[in-house]
Amino acid sequence: MKIKILKKISIIILLIICLFFNMVKANTEDEEDININEILQVTSAEVDMPKTSSRIALIYDRASGEVIYEKNGYRKAKMASTTKIMTSLIVLEKGNLSDTVTVSKKAAGTGGSRLGLKTNDKITVNDLLMGLMLESGNDAAIALAEHISGGVEKFADLMNAKAKELGCTNTHFANPHGLQDENHYTTAHDMALIAQAAYQNETFRIIIGTKMYTIPPTNKHAEETVLRNHHDMLCTYHNANRKYLYPYCVGGKTGYTAAANSTLVTYAEKDGMTLICVVMDTQSPNQFIDTVNLFDYAFDNFQVLNVAENDTNYSAETTVDNGNLDNIAPFVELDKDAVIVLPKTAEFSDTSSSVEYNDSDPEIAGSITYTYAGRNVGKADIKTTGVVVEGYAFDNESTEEEEQEAVSTVQVRPIVVVLLIVAVILLGVLLFFLKRFYDNYYIIKHNRAVRRDRKDQKRRIRKKRRRRRRWR
Repeated sequence: MKIKILKKISIIILLIICLFFNMVKANTEDEEDININEILQVTSAEVDMPKTSSRIALIYDRASGEVIYEKNGYRKAKMASTTKIMTSLIVLEKGNLSDTVTVSKKAAGTGGSRLGLKTNDKITVNDLLMGLMLESGNDAAIALAEHISGGVEKFADLMNAKAKELGCTNTHFANPHGLQDENHYTTAHDMALIAQAAYQNETFRIIIGTKMYTIPPTNKHAEETVLRNHHDMLCTYHNANRKYLYPYCVGGKTGYTAAANSTLVTYAEKDGMTLICVVMDTQSPNQFIDTVNLFDYAFDNFQVLNVAENDTNYSAETTVDNGNLDNIAPFVELDKDAVIVLPKTAEFSDTSSSVEYNDSDPEIAGSITYTYAGRNVGKADIKTTGVVVEGYAFDNESTEEEEQEAVSTVQVRPIVVVLLIVAVILLGVLLFFLKRFYDNYYIIKHNRAVRRDRKDQKRRIRKKRRRRRRWR
């Protein structure tokens, strides 16, 4: 009970602090008549905007989950072999890398780009994943789907369920390889969400960063099978002159069909930033040229800032006594890994923030969303620290009594206290006037008695005088 009460008190204090600083910032802007968009926003006049030939393009910051740049990023399009990012994610979550897969006739007969599998070939899941992502083997995709789910349709159901779980809003998978199907599509933004989820898996990162891999001989292949990564920004598969190599590229996935044109998903890391670039529906080699231009634009003009290290509006000094007389610990704190993305011309203090309270997760008290120039630039969770509020050894009351006392204390409203004070004052005033009336009542009664006595005495005197006159 104490934990819940202290959690709510901490959030209330945090809301008050954030509202106070936002009000101060707003008042300052009003007084100085500042147009924040004109001063802070990165515009085409300040930097060269990226030029792209691709009909669809998007840059996504992996740490903050924010879109830095997009061109038709939410338009539905065909994804070709970039489908295999989701295929790999499902296999890594559901399968075992050391399992041996027996290749079916259907898998061996799959067309398009191939690993070269044969019916009844026996090959490990790990080798199939390497063939799927490096050689873009459609036969490997079918073999993996059948191994995990028993068939392509059931595997597609897993892919669609995962897409929904990740927040994809305009994506549908019909197969694990990306060959043409009218019911197989996505958007650049949805693909970035899928790529983000896959990149969190260490094995996936190793696979996409592998430039060359050798599959040992199998029961159907007497010799080794050498695989080379098809991503020209990572290694020289197509471009012998290395002109598309990008020093910050750490992997990705290529794709092409006649209906989809060239597609490309790429990961790059530089200066603490990990970016995901998605380009779709373009003619080769524009997918590589556009991706390089987009990465250069993002790395040259944007920065990531750690929230916990920069947010001066929030004070981690919201503390509670953890039961030791000499130790006061914070009850909540900002996620130490949370970051926001800002133009290099802006500072953390230029952002605005809003707090949202969360009562559904015991480990997350709420979250702070940051905006800059009218756009979301990131968020940070407010995490509970796990501090346990314990009673002292010399407490005489039971835990139940302490909880009841705490509830009673919290439920006393200030208005009730004020009304009680007013009632006491009014009662005092009433008693004062009653006492004065009581005292005056006896004085008045006494005066009336004196006046009656005087009148009676005067009457007696007059009677005596009359009697004397008669006797005379």
